[in-house]
Amino acid sequence: MNYTVNGIQQIGIGVTNAKEVFNWYKNHFGFDILVFEDTSEAALMTQYTADQVMSRYALLAMNMKGGGGLEIWQFKDRTPKPQITDFKLGDLGINMMKLRNTDIILPSSCLKDPWGNWIQSVQDNYTFCNYKDRNGGVMGAVIGVSNMEKSLLFYQGLFGLDKIKSDETGVFDDFKNIPGGTSKYRRVLISRNTSTVGGFGKLLGPFELELIQVIDRTPSKIYEDRIWGDLGYIHLCFDVAGMDALKKASQSIGHPFTVDSANSFDMGEASGRFGYVEDPDGTLIELVETHKVPILKKLGIYINLKNRNPKKPLPNWVVKAMQVHRKRKDF
Repeated sequence: MNYTVNGIQQIGIGVTNAKEVFNWYKNHFGFDILVFEDTSEAALMTQYTADQVMSRYALLAMNMKGGGGLEIWQFKDRTPKPQITDFKLGDLGINMMKLRNTDIILPSSCLKDPWGNWIQSVQDNYTFCNYKDRNGGVMGAVIGVSNMEKSLLFYQGLFGLDKIKSDETGVFDDFKNIPGGTSKYRRVLISRNTSTVGGFGKLLGPFELELIQVIDRTPSKIYEDRIWGDLGYIHLCFDVAGMDALKKASQSIGHPFTVDSANSFDMGEASGRFGYVEDPDGTLIELVETHKVPILKKLGIYINLKNRNPKKPLPNWVVKAMQVHRKRKDF
């Protein structure tokens, strides 16, 4: 590949009150680094927002123990809608995010946040910053699919997830407390053999995706008759380098970019290039090539990634400087 996938940068969550959601994840799961807070218009996303330019307020929260972040996304000019049908595990789209946890007995456990978003807490010992808190950042997602083989070709072919950690079919105890979880599923857990790369690769850490296909019923589409930004998990975002090559690779496997900012964009105080691609069931995958991240905005101190080796991690002390953005008190 002439491009690199450095890790999961963030998972997007559509909410009604971004500050309230940030406070909860800060207090309960250690997402206390406020990378940016921004109000702007999503002008390039109109094909996913009913041909209207939507104004949004967004917060990017990180957990420095290691893992991806949360992009907490709130409409400014629309009341977000919930899923039309009651959610059932295996519905097409992002079912759960996977959060790293260094101190649970079982390999995984599933729980729900106060707004109905399911979380899979996964036992994983990877650590970037040594905190007493057992909770780390986002290490993956559980994604409902309709055709496992097609979805494997997409996720393995585009993101280099060449390691199949498990491939099982049956009824699973760890799903039974989730709506629809007593059905029969095929679940395939994929990751990659290569180590983390890229400027923020050490912070983002290893990642995995779990693709699940319900066998004994027809799944609903989570975002059927709704728009991007409505309630729930709106996208999964990968941190990448070599966007032009990635765009060609995506086109070559029959999944062309549906959105491409092409030139640098403003992402609050950050900048870079972003694109979107759909998986075989229309689940939105965001791809971000970051060019600049603020450390001390008032002093004009930024991390500039544009002209450095895209595979070389930044020094740990540079990435850890992001801790100046820690928000200790609630909004």
